[in-house]
Amino acid sequence: MPDHAPDRSQQPASADLFPRISNHLLHVVADYKPGDLAMAEVLDRLVEHLPDSCRIHCTSVHNFNTVETGFVVAQLVLKPHVEGWQGSRIIFANCAPRGDRRGARVDNEGEPLVYGELANGAKLLAVNSEYSLSVVRDYLTNLWVVNVDRGGSQFRSRDNFPPIVGMVAQGKNIEDFLGKRLDPGKAIPQMPSNIVGYVDNFYNIKTTFRADSPEVLGLVPGEEVEVRIGHTSYENVKVATGSFNVKEGELAFAPGSSGYDNRFWEIFQRRGEAAKLFGDPSAGTPIVLRRKAA
Repeated sequence: MPDHAPDRSQQPASADLFPRISNHLLHVVADYKPGDLAMAEVLDRLVEHLPDSCRIHCTSVHNFNTVETGFVVAQLVLKPHVEGWQGSRIIFANCAPRGDRRGARVDNEGEPLVYGELANGAKLLAVNSEYSLSVVRDYLTNLWVVNVDRGGSQFRSRDNFPPIVGMVAQGKNIEDFLGKRLDPGKAIPQMPSNIVGYVDNFYNIKTTFRADSPEVLGLVPGEEVEVRIGHTSYENVKVATGSFNVKEGELAFAPGSSGYDNRFWEIFQRRGEAAKLFGDPSAGTPIVLRRKAA
């Protein structure tokens, strides 16, 4: 062993090799592709303001697709509270098509950043754009506009928002940054119930039909329905109770894995790719569901 090399045989394992697992989690939801420079720059700026104990997980959505953003945000933020869990969950979401005004934007100004709280203890910082908060609007216990610069940059996730995200992650009082208190039911539009909500990597189509949607009430397992998405229609889509009680290759319509106590229904093909059969529809594409005549 060289003279300058330390003897590590009696030293404890390095914290770098066995890091302490933290219960503080920040979900970043944005319309930047995984591995894209934009996501890297946002994360680089965020870590300047986050506590060392905070872990980050990124979920990408398609460009300017606020329906997909709203679906993802809801699934992450509405996770039921686990009794005895002492950590914190924060969602930072930015999909800002700047669609609230059709004219030219002064100083690149975009839709406002809002801060919300939920009964399960989760906290939400998100740009209130179109349907980005529609699925969670009825679960928000508090909602405020955040007094942070809405303009000055076309890249607000990097240049304007990280300091306030860091304050929330550190548990600091942000009352001085809170502006107008909002009524979620008035400030956030309702999500349409008959559209594509999300397409997962198995090409399952997660719809915005929920367990209590009138369109699915009364459907019986084994019944066949017609489903039209965009310009593509299939007449023999089987109603099922889950992903594995249909034959391989069959198209099925069943309650899926998202939505917790009010699950979203999914269109899937066992051992197949349902979204490809329907022409790879994007989130927001209308769905027409027809029951067959008895």
